[in-house]
Amino acid sequence: MGIISFIPLFNWLHPPTYTLGKRRTDHNLLVSQTDLENMGAELHYTERGGDVTFHGPHQAILYPIISLRESGLGARRYVENLEDTMIKLASVYGIQAQRGMKGETGVWVSNRKIGAIGVRISSGITSHGLAFNIDPDLTFFSHIVPCGIPDKKVTSLRKESQMTLPEENVITDSLVDCFIDVFGIQDVAYKETNFLSRDVEDVK
Repeated sequence: MGIISFIPLFNWLHPPTYTLGKRRTDHNLLVSQTDLENMGAELHYTERGGDVTFHGPHQAILYPIISLRESGLGARRYVENLEDTMIKLASVYGIQAQRGMKGETGVWVSNRKIGAIGVRISSGITSHGLAFNIDPDLTFFSHIVPCGIPDKKVTSLRKESQMTLPEENVITDSLVDCFIDVFGIQDVAYKETNFLSRDVEDVK
């Protein structure tokens, strides 16, 4: 694989939001639409892979746009690189994370999931991406079967790390740096999209 010279990278800052992938596994959503509205959460159907998941405040969410053909990456290697990005970030804060068992995408600390992946690939171009739990309200995950995997818990960087954590923007910047390192990227057009305030742009 050659060095990827330039990609756009989006960091989405979500209000409490549940999303379902293209398989439409509504049975893994354990509450009604009315209940979701009462708790201040939204529900969206997407065309990404994967099962139901939650996005909300205090998560780091990266959506890279990469041409797999130009980068020389296959779909499986791309997903593994996203996992390695989150594993690398966890290690920065003293956490030993790893990939899941067969059929379990994402990143785990023992049997607790700290990072999720859901991607879409259309005509060789990626969209959607990864979500890493910094310090979200984990009770939101009790209303779903996260990623369609029963009997597994969800965790966060705050819960697992023994270190004093920096501000969340510093952790998100570290995630971007880990992404750049794992993918071997020279330049990234980085845009933070905050649905609760204004957009912020940066180039790394």
